[in-house]
Amino acid sequence: MLIVKKLTMAMLWKFMRVAKYSKTALSPKVKVGGIPTHSRHSSSKSVPSDFTASAPCSNTVELLGKSYPQDDYSNVTEKILSKVGKNLHNRKHHPLWLIKEQVKEHFYKHYLGRHGTPLFSVYDGLSPVVTVQQNFDSLLIPQNHASRRKEDNYYLNRDHMLRAHTSAHQWDLIHSGLDAFLAVGDVYRRDTIDNTHYPVFHQMEGVRLFSCHELFSSIKDGEGLQLFEQGHRTAHKQECHTMEAVRLVEFNLKQVLTKLMTHIFGDGLQVRWVDCYFPFTHPSFEMEINFQGEWMEVLGCGVMEQQLVNSAGAQDKIGWAFGLGLERLAMILYDIPDIRLFWSEDERFLKQFIGPHIWQKIKFQPLSRYPPLINDISFWLPSETYSQNDFYDLVRTIGGDLIEKVVLLDEFAHPKTKKVSHCYRIIYRHPERTLTQDEVHRIHQAIEESAVRELGVEGRF
Repeated sequence: MLIVKKLTMAMLWKFMRVAKYSKTALSPKVKVGGIPTHSRHSSSKSVPSDFTASAPCSNTVELLGKSYPQDDYSNVTEKILSKVGKNLHNRKHHPLWLIKEQVKEHFYKHYLGRHGTPLFSVYDGLSPVVTVQQNFDSLLIPQNHASRRKEDNYYLNRDHMLRAHTSAHQWDLIHSGLDAFLAVGDVYRRDTIDNTHYPVFHQMEGVRLFSCHELFSSIKDGEGLQLFEQGHRTAHKQECHTMEAVRLVEFNLKQVLTKLMTHIFGDGLQVRWVDCYFPFTHPSFEMEINFQGEWMEVLGCGVMEQQLVNSAGAQDKIGWAFGLGLERLAMILYDIPDIRLFWSEDERFLKQFIGPHIWQKIKFQPLSRYPPLINDISFWLPSETYSQNDFYDLVRTIGGDLIEKVVLLDEFAHPKTKKVSHCYRIIYRHPERTLTQDEVHRIHQAIEESAVRELGVEGRF
């Protein structure tokens, strides 16, 4: 459980510190086979992902049936593109599929519309390729916000990217007329390397909008209450919302999510809420649960910014939104210690999650614990801007899932030259077999050579 506790809300709506990394991104032309997916009610069809890299002949990326010209913002790597279309959340009996289905069943069963049909529609086949406008502008994220940085995200070019969160679909789904939905999918962020972080993970987004009648109809003497007013923004509400409306939306949001987590983790679950900041909700909260004696963050949520709701065409409604990470919940619920295992094809892992129903009690039984191989690497940083995530992305590209963890051991500034040196420890461990010293040596040497060539560092090997 201590491992899972280290998962931060970066797995939800926050963006992590990452560094620019475009030199070792794609070959001039890369093709990923497959067909695009579209929004469907409870859609579950996966996108094929036969990955092929063609000979350099043009500066384009062909992904899910479309071509994207590369430019100075293009930084997505072939390793990352090989994950597009895997759709682990739609693979039957996969632990991420189990979590998705549990959440979906809960919402279908407990929230019904006028005619007894599910109130929430589910979209789990939306394309992970989005525009920068969808990922940032539609969510009111400022142009100078740190989360937009090329160093933090995987850009196909200046206009298109691999979504950094499922919130990228909020505006479009609201604009289409929906007022209650769940959106599930793979998201992509450049990040640190350890057993709780991976550059591809899976999120679920939930949104619910209320009209004045829907929000106040069950309140005694609620006929005279209003959603909107001309006021001032405070720590507790937006300037255009009445306090009565915000309190009811906030109460409903917390009640819905508390019921959901209790349904997943069991009765008697302790929950607490922590105030926080998200660009597209206010007020905003993080939800923590006490599971087996430890407090753990599980999701982020809040009252949606009214400007966002208005721009999507729902000016007469107020709403909430939440975002949760499927890996986070699965690691807690099934006691899975390493996030790389979700990508395993080992039957010893996958068979553990096959059961008669999605609520089957499962505790992951570890595969044989293979010994780690440890190698250090040190180098002088280049004079121009350098960020650790440049190096992390390079290590992931070369070493793939053989890399368990990368740690910055030491940072040294030369007293005379003022040059700065970093020393990193790279821990190699395959989750399914024993690595040999020879194969690790070859990978480590390739990392050293690529760091010099691609990042401009001066090796101290």
